[in-house]
Order: sequence, then C-alpha cells, then structure tokens
Amino acid sequence: MASTATLTPTDTDKLHNLRSSISGLTQISENEKSGFINLVARYLSGEAEHVDWSKIKTPTDDIVVPYETLAPPPEDAAKTKELLDKLVVLKLNGGLGTTMGCTGPKSVIEVRNGLTFLDLIVLQIENLNTKYGCKVPLVLMNSFNTHDDTLKIVEKYSKANVEIHTFNQSQYPRLVVEDFSPLPCKGQNGRDGWYPPGHGDVFPAFKNSGKLDHFLSQGKECVFVANSDNLGAIVHSKILHHLIQNKNEYCMEVTPKTLADIKGGTLISYEGKVQLLEIAQVPDEHVGEFKSIEKFKIFNTNNLWVNLNAIKRLVESDALKMEIIPNPKEVNGVKVLQLETAAGAAIKFFDNAIGINVPRSRFLPVKATSDLLLVQSDLYTVVDGFVVRNPVRANPANPTIELGPEFKKVSDFLNRFKSIPSIIDLDSLKVSGDVWFGAGVTLKGKVSINAKSGEKLEIRDGVVIADKEINGVEDL
Repeated sequence: MASTATLTPTDTDKLHNLRSSISGLTQISENEKSGFINLVARYLSGEAEHVDWSKIKTPTDDIVVPYETLAPPPEDAAKTKELLDKLVVLKLNGGLGTTMGCTGPKSVIEVRNGLTFLDLIVLQIENLNTKYGCKVPLVLMNSFNTHDDTLKIVEKYSKANVEIHTFNQSQYPRLVVEDFSPLPCKGQNGRDGWYPPGHGDVFPAFKNSGKLDHFLSQGKECVFVANSDNLGAIVHSKILHHLIQNKNEYCMEVTPKTLADIKGGTLISYEGKVQLLEIAQVPDEHVGEFKSIEKFKIFNTNNLWVNLNAIKRLVESDALKMEIIPNPKEVNGVKVLQLETAAGAAIKFFDNAIGINVPRSRFLPVKATSDLLLVQSDLYTVVDGFVVRNPVRANPANPTIELGPEFKKVSDFLNRFKSIPSIIDLDSLKVSGDVWFGAGVTLKGKVSINAKSGEKLEIRDGVVIADKEINGVEDL
C-alpha cells in the first residue's frame, strides 16, 4: 500500500500550536499527549492507505485457516490447565448503553435471566478456572465514560474465582475543525471535550497501564481480546492450542458473511501479507464488489488472539501505525474531529499472523433490542454463563428481526412483551408502530406486524402467527 508522509508549512504550524495547547491540559498523561500528537501528525501528513485493487488476493487456507482443520486440544486435564494458564482474557468495555436507552456501561445491560453481559463473562471464566484449576484473569479496558461505574460494579465479583483487572484506554481531546485547536481549550471542560480513540488503542494502553508487563512476569503468553457485547466470544482451548503450537503472533476470528454483514471488514492477502480491508479503504468503483458475498466471503468478528511479547515489542518500537479513521462529530453546534484506529487493522504488523474461519456461533453481538429478542427467546439457553443455541432449530441461520423505534430503548422493549415469543421456527419478523405482545405468543415463518398510525395493536396471549402480514386486529 502506498503512503505519503510530508507536512506542509501550514500543517507544521498547526501541529506546533496543537502541541503547545495540549501541554497545559492536566487531565491526561504525557503518554496520552504524545500518542495524540503522533496520531494527528500522521493524519496531517496525508498518510493515507491507497489500495491497489489489482494486488488484492483471496487468502489461502494457510492464512485463513478453516476451523474444521484445527487439531483437537489436549484431552488431559493437566495439559489443559497448563495451556489455559498462558491466557489472559481482555474485554473491550468502553461503550455506553445509550443507543439502547440505558445509562452506564453497556456491559451491565441485563441479557437473560437477570444476568448482565459482565455477569456472564465472569461466570464463564470462573467455571473454567474451577473446572481445570487454572488462573485465567479477566481484564476490562474501560474508557473515561465507563471507568468509575465499572470499578463500583466489579466489587460484586470480589469472591468470584477470577482475578479482575481494569485499565483505561487513552483519553484524547476532540479537535475543533475550524482552527484545529483542542476542544477542552475552548472552555469545554466536561466529558464532551474528549473522546476514546477507538479499540486500536488497546495495545499501547495495555502496555502503558503496566498490566502487560505484569502478565508477562506471571508467564502469560496470549491475550484473547473481544467486545464485551459479543456473547459468542468465549475462551476456546482449540484455537489457543493452535496458536501456541504454530507460533502465530496474531489471529483474527472471521466468519462467513451473510447479507446482514456486507459492510464488515474482511481479510485479504496483499503484497505477501495478510491484512484487514475495511469498506472505507475501498475505491468507490469497487464498493459493490466489496459488499458481494461471492468474492469476499468472510468478515471480522473482532475476536482477536494476540501474543503478549509481540505487543510489547511493537508498542515499544512504535510500529503499530494502523489506518486512521476520521470520525467527524458535532458538539453543542461546534464541528469537531475524532481520529480513531481499529485493533483488527494491526494484523499486518505481527509475524505469522492468521485468520481462523470460525462457526457463526462465535459471533453473537447484541447491538440493539432486536438482538436482545433473539438471545432472550427460546432460541437460546444459558448454561454455566455460556449462551447456547437451541438444537431444535433446523435452520443454521438466525431469523432476521426488525423492530420499530417504539422498541429501541430496553425499558420500552421489555414493557411491550408480556413474555418473549417463541421463535424457534421464525424466518423473519418486522414490527412497526404501537404494537404490544401478550404472553405465550408463537411466531413462525415470515411475519410482519404493522400497527396503523394512531392505533394500538395488541397481540393476544397464546396466539400463533405463521407466515402472515398483520395490519390490524381484524387480521389476527
């Protein structure tokens, strides 16, 4: 990939002024200040990644390894303990539940049976540690938005058989577009003046926190990084065993793309290396091709397995220069810019990096209440903290669910269902308008329920709706 990196005199002035402006900001560390300036310098220098489309190759099975070909992990309990004792689990916990109408960290939203994302994660690791006598620690990377709340929440796990660590990802000042000054220098002293710079920051933030060296001193070798809202991202000894046997410094779990995932990043072979290709890097004339599921068949789940020594080496040599994602925002009428990076883009800097094409069950994110409906239904059960799919469903794909804005907030969603319907045989559900569900409702096939404007539509207790479009009570 070609990159250009020269600063114009104007940009040099901008950077100089920015450096002197942030030197007086006491809210952030020297590490954060230098990390921010480096990111801005790269952005200003036009260090853009241009993909030469003709050089893109589909990765071979050596680079994106089919899950079925992985050797089974050792069956011996002592060897499993030895393997798991090399592992650290790190969950990305910087997001708030605001998009689902909740306050505080997203990881404390109740998923099922009164258990939150965090409860389930702790239960899973606790069960592993108890079963094998190992000591897999849990690390939460918080943002300044979630840090204080998370510290209070983890107190309830003090007696759990899992050591919990927390650290904060970096805090960078938002940039005012008009004059390229830091927003906190404009009197925005609250949280609005700052932003967390994306999960690509996990590597330097982990190192700068001192946690990375702490785990290396304990003999840990690998970290499993995943989003806290992906219920499928569980520890898998088969994957860990493969990576340690084959000395892979980095592994990205990918899974077959469906039409719902057409915007997800994919892995490609490019100039002899494996790397992530995101839609933002794709030339306009090739976007249709990128979205097709014929050429690019897999996408990134953001379940990542990374060697701890390799992270230390690359952070210390300042080698992790991932693609910059400019994210424009508006804060109280002021146009600002956030510069972010993604952890998946780091794959090209690690030696012997691979993808593993995993089953879809390892990707079960809860981004909206439509996802919550899936995991709270009879499609899933919870066993030892693991969310397990009901084998009764014949279709390997989950039903597609679209809920109208009336269901967007978790509290509204819960109020509108007396109980979650049975959806074992559902293919698709579309709900719009002021719809309320009674108890014991069963939905099958393709179902569309649309309440007319200004009308309340109540689905009676025990009703079975199969392959039907409902536009009013008369259709029930």
